[in-house]
Amino acid sequence: MSDAAAERIKILVIDDSNTIRRSAEMFLRQAGYEVILAEDGFDALAKISDHEPQVIFVDIMMPRLDGYQTCALIKQNPMLKTTPVIMLSSKDGVFDRARGRLAGSDRYLTKPFTKEALLDAVRQHVRPGAAPS
Repeated sequence: MSDAAAERIKILVIDDSNTIRRSAEMFLRQAGYEVILAEDGFDALAKISDHEPQVIFVDIMMPRLDGYQTCALIKQNPMLKTTPVIMLSSKDGVFDRARGRLAGSDRYLTKPFTKEALLDAVRQHVRPGAAPS
């Protein structure tokens, strides 16, 4: 993917951990993506309509509105139901993955993640040359 194409792609990272948000932001920006950060589900829902991200990473364990609830709300919106949502969790159990699928997630990434795993997750869900509509 060219740098110009990557720059047009917006990615939202929702995580209550500043460390995780900053790591994801660094990896994604180095690859040329535009990154939007949110501290929790409520913060994210406000930013989604403003920024229209093409991919959303959401932590499962967050205060107020957890990742499952956030994912379900995103997927219930007709304008967002096709937006890929990738769950982030330190848990790697079958139950957690299944619950993520039930909430509508498109993929599950275990923390701590590597730069390669994060970028692979984006590439799996974004068409080369895709631009915001």
